[in-house]
Amino acid sequence: MTLYIDPPLWPGHGRMWSHLVSDVSFDELHAFAGRMGLPDRAFDGDHYDVAESSYADAVRLGAVEVRSRDVVRLLRAAGLRRRKAGRYR
Repeated sequence: MTLYIDPPLWPGHGRMWSHLVSDVSFDELHAFAGRMGLPDRAFDGDHYDVAESSYADAVRLGAVEVRSRDVVRLLRAAGLRRRKAGRYR
């Protein structure tokens, strides 16, 4: 069971954000997010958006720090990558 998080480099809503992903299953991802206290609305199809203020909590709970470019690679390798509808039309 491994969860991964990239650095909080993504701006939005006046904050910086990270992406939390699993390389095994969405069940594992949702369980970890629940332990972190992330709201359901933070789930974005194949990852959770994690505010910079919660980054250290994710790492302390066991998320492995990776580069941003590794997030999509990990999702694809696990067969968990989901594109947003309409994004690539």
